[in-house]
Amino acid sequence: MFITVMKSKIHRVRVTQAELNYVGSITIDEDLMDAAGLIENEQVHIVNNNNGERLITYVIKGERGSGIICLNGAAARRAQVGDIIIIISYGMMTTEEAKAYKPQVVFPDGNNRLV
Repeated sequence: MFITVMKSKIHRVRVTQAELNYVGSITIDEDLMDAAGLIENEQVHIVNNNNGERLITYVIKGERGSGIICLNGAAARRAQVGDIIIIISYGMMTTEEAKAYKPQVVFPDGNNRLV
């Protein structure tokens, strides 16, 4: 049997852009993606600390070192620029694998840069 567990998390980043007229997704600074072990097109869950909204989307690679966190398409309606969000990815593994697994958790600074 497989269970779904947290694979990685980018904790408390600030939304820098919201682009309604886009196909959809979240654009994330490539430095943050690497630190969290995220890859382009990977499914992520977004939790908005400011308004309680939650959504599921996929990752688009943003410019490295830019600090960009941009909600695109319909997701842009779920957050405003300046909102604090948490980005979480999940993976499926056996219970035994899950007991030994250590998620990659990233705590960026107030400018969405690695500390």
